Amino acid sequence: MKIDWVGKLQNLLQVMAFCLAVATIQYGFQPERPYAPGVLTSLLTGITIWAIVDLGGHLFPSSAETGWPQGLAGFALPVVGIAAGFLLGTVATDSFCVSLGWYGPGIPKGTDRWRSAILITTLAGIAGTYYFYSANKRAYLERKMGEARRHADEARLKLLETQLEPHMLFNTLANLRALIGTDPRQAQEMLDHMIAYLRATLNGSRATTHSLEAEFERLRDYLELMSIRMGPRLQYSLQLPPELARHPVPTLLLQPLVENSIQHGLEPKVEGGRVTVSASRENGHLVLEVADTGVGPSGAAPAGNGFGMNQVRERLGTLHGAAAGVDFAAATGGGSRTTLRLPLQA
Repeated sequence: MKIDWVGKLQNLLQVMAFCLAVATIQYGFQPERPYAPGVLTSLLTGITIWAIVDLGGHLFPSSAETGWPQGLAGFALPVVGIAAGFLLGTVATDSFCVSLGWYGPGIPKGTDRWRSAILITTLAGIAGTYYFYSANKRAYLERKMGEARRHADEARLKLLETQLEPHMLFNTLANLRALIGTDPRQAQEMLDHMIAYLRATLNGSRATTHSLEAEFERLRDYLELMSIRMGPRLQYSLQLPPELARHPVPTLLLQPLVENSIQHGLEPKVEGGRVTVSASRENGHLVLEVADTGVGPSGAAPAGNGFGMNQVRERLGTLHGAAAGVDFAAATGGGSRTTLRLPLQA
């Protein structure tokens, strides 16, 4: 089993701080006793208990919920730790301090002293053991809650994708049906591009994200489909800097934005226009932009609150929360522009 040594060091520092607090409190009640022997006793006792309980727990099968040994070992380990801590902390410290002359004349003798040491060691050992038991259980529950949230987010993204795919497929099949009667050759070419697009979509369906390069390739297939239907009325440009090609993005993120630009911007315009999709880096964010030279938001049904745009907002909100944003506005010189801002991972 792999041991988290950083976590163990944190536990040790907490134990040492607790031991110093116990020694200080004990000194406050018995100021006639020297402070140094009490500190040494408390530290040796606490570190011994910590070493046996925390490190020794890895020698036994542990509960997945608490990280604590199961069965009899879970009870015996702290008992052995407290007993060993008492012996080392009391007996060893006595020998050490007597040989150095650290004890003063006010040290209690006999049964009273041992009874007090046993009581303090037992109570402190139980308190420390319960603290780390509770901390391990809390950490386990937090991990499980995080896993549940991740699974829920993934399921939600998959649901959004399954809603987007039929929407795009329905529009494409409607266009294909119209072409079959008027231009069978173009209909065949459009069907070939649709097969290529759906194959790429199926290959990426097992993941919620893929590279930006893959996203642009899927956009190219989709735009080729639309170019067959619209002919020279549709021109497009895809601008992806090489340094951003491997950056992960949600699958099928930009396609509904491009579809909005074509449906609400270019199709209502007699001469058509151009769609430009670009990616850039800006102030720690990945900026994705879909711009068109169509009729703009005022010339057709607004695309800022349509099906595809709402799906994009929901997906980004699920993945990144407030760290991501979507902005839809009229473009300078005509047309519309949709800008996405995502956290740029290192």
